[in-house]
Amino acid sequence: MTRLHSIIPSLGKATRIAKGNPAQPTEARIKPAFSVREDEHSYDVTVQLPGVGKDGLEITAQADELTIVGRRAWNPPADWTVLYRETTRADFELTLKHEGDVDPDKSTAELKEGVLHLTLPKIEAAKPRKITVS
Repeated sequence: MTRLHSIIPSLGKATRIAKGNPAQPTEARIKPAFSVREDEHSYDVTVQLPGVGKDGLEITAQADELTIVGRRAWNPPADWTVLYRETTRADFELTLKHEGDVDPDKSTAELKEGVLHLTLPKIEAAKPRKITVS
């Protein structure tokens, strides 16, 4: 181990996620930084995906979960020697579970400068309603 590697802490270690057959090799994925805000009408999700372009982004909505996969497209030149990297070259994967109250057909997503903004409207049945007293 070089002196540089002993000084710099190991940050953002990639986790291994088995896909398909457990006998096959696993691919490294890391969980990106994210935040979720909720109001009575929707969920607003912000996900940090540095190095991910629109063509490397996959968002999947199922009954009670939302999965975001971001693949980085940048490859270093062949004669490149890496001394230090702030992040790993692994892809991103984030799975968020919800109570099934999201309307995926009305959801919007915007990726700008490595930051993904999602607006996930709640279905009408999940919104609070006032009951009038007669």
